[in-house]
Amino acid sequence: MAHAADGSAASRAVVVAAELRAWFAVHGRSLPWRATRDPYRVLVSEVMLQQTRVARVVPAWHAFLERFATLADLAAAPTAAVVEQWRGLGYNRRAVDLQRTARAAVDRHGGRLPATLAELEALPGVGPYTARAVLVFAHEAPVAAVDVNVARVVQRAVTGERVPPRRRQQVADDLVADDPWATAQALIELGARHCTARAPACGGCPVVAACAWHARGNDPPDPGLVVRSAATVPFTETDRYHRGRLLDALRAGPVATTDVAAVARTDDPDRARRLADGLVRDGLAAWSTGTLTLPERDVERER
Repeated sequence: MAHAADGSAASRAVVVAAELRAWFAVHGRSLPWRATRDPYRVLVSEVMLQQTRVARVVPAWHAFLERFATLADLAAAPTAAVVEQWRGLGYNRRAVDLQRTARAAVDRHGGRLPATLAELEALPGVGPYTARAVLVFAHEAPVAAVDVNVARVVQRAVTGERVPPRRRQQVADDLVADDPWATAQALIELGARHCTARAPACGGCPVVAACAWHARGNDPPDPGLVVRSAATVPFTETDRYHRGRLLDALRAGPVATTDVAAVARTDDPDRARRLADGLVRDGLAAWSTGTLTLPERDVERER
């Protein structure tokens, strides 16, 4: 399908949305969270998918929901159990934030996730993206979940230039209006498989004929590119690495205060203490007499 003659963003968006849905109907991946409209299951998938690859999330999602089958189960569980179950997913604060969301939903909404944007965003641990993801993927509401991948598709294919976040959201909302769930999923799929940050596969892209950036020869600047400063520190020297080693040890049992530096694999005891205090501040650990432990190891929350 050729794009509209007037070349306007609105006309282009109509074509892009139609082509996206047609392509997704044939080529969309069969992912387990796409087979549910349960808000809790959608929420778990969206939190897990933040900065974690799909292949790693699929088995983790199944295992997590087997252990914490409902929002109430997650809210009532010891935080230690939630952190333990999160092993292998990284960015462990997400586990604590997810439980905070569950507990707030139990306390404020009778054990159900609310179905309005304002109420979802008011829950601790839920930001604008996650709130919209729950709305569109659980309730098929006409809002788009705009992460960096969807923003890239919008700015390359539709606007042809970088636009402010509010404008990106509006364009994406317009894209999904006619068939919210399928179009929102297709946007994510395209960003993951064709409209990637590096070396986009324009040759096989289903919307290439309508793409604003492709129409100008993919000339720089790339409207979908987020410029980041190059990393200068090896990962094994970052705080994230040492925090991860310490948290992995805590999953196996308490760590003596005198052993924190060794377990975190750092020769700097002040850094080790700062990292441990950071875990405590983030709700991932707790100080006990002479030891660092996972939080609430032996305490069940009253249902």
